[in-house]
Amino acid sequence: MPHAVALLRAARLARSGNPFLAHGGFKRERCEGCRLAPSHCMCALHPSMDTRAGVCLLMSYKEPLKPSNTGWLIADVVADTFAFGWARTETDPALLALLSDPQWQPFVVFPGQYAAPERVVVHAVPPPAPWGEGTGRRPLFILLDGTWAEARKMFGRSPYLDALPVLSLQPDQVSQYQLRRSGRGDHFCTSEVAALCMDLAGEHRTAQTLDAYLSVFTHHYLCAKNQQPVEWEGVAYSRLRAALARPERPGSQLRPPPATDGLPA
Repeated sequence: MPHAVALLRAARLARSGNPFLAHGGFKRERCEGCRLAPSHCMCALHPSMDTRAGVCLLMSYKEPLKPSNTGWLIADVVADTFAFGWARTETDPALLALLSDPQWQPFVVFPGQYAAPERVVVHAVPPPAPWGEGTGRRPLFILLDGTWAEARKMFGRSPYLDALPVLSLQPDQVSQYQLRRSGRGDHFCTSEVAALCMDLAGEHRTAQTLDAYLSVFTHHYLCAKNQQPVEWEGVAYSRLRAALARPERPGSQLRPPPATDGLPA
């Protein structure tokens, strides 16, 4: 069954009167399952995993259509991935239902300097601490998937996010993403952000799998673009195999938000 991003992409294509042409990508036929050239297809590597934490992708209009989009990789790996298109004037009722579902504790993942201080619940990856003691709610990471300008617009113009706690990450590494250009090393692609969140929530195996899967996707994408063969025994595949073979450890590292008026309990 197609995952949430694939379904959103199909809906976008159905509504569009013109075919989507990616800038800077190769112009050949693409696999519907992984968006790569059929000669470089990686659908057989699809490492779907069940996790306690979930991901909600709030995507700008064109993002599901872009072959280089990494929200697609998150939906491949994390079984509980939800995807919604963002619009300033309308909100999908299914998104509002998800945010109010009592099984989830939503966190908007965004730099803390853009939010009121009382909303920011975590500034960096903290040392190990139990998650959800006395609450039983599962963390749901809301990722704003688009360009930096689009993400800032989504954060500032989505009233239904205003009451939610903001998870502000300050990782100690730079982005390894190679498929789009950014002038700042502290701007991470969506898949990298999801990996950081999963690690924070105690989903260490999933975090490592996401990082390795992004490396594999990048290798396939660039090989297809440059018409080079895939190196099936390369470092990226060794990392992915190692991540999938790693046993998951119980526990979590994400602190629940403080009891502050206006925030979810």
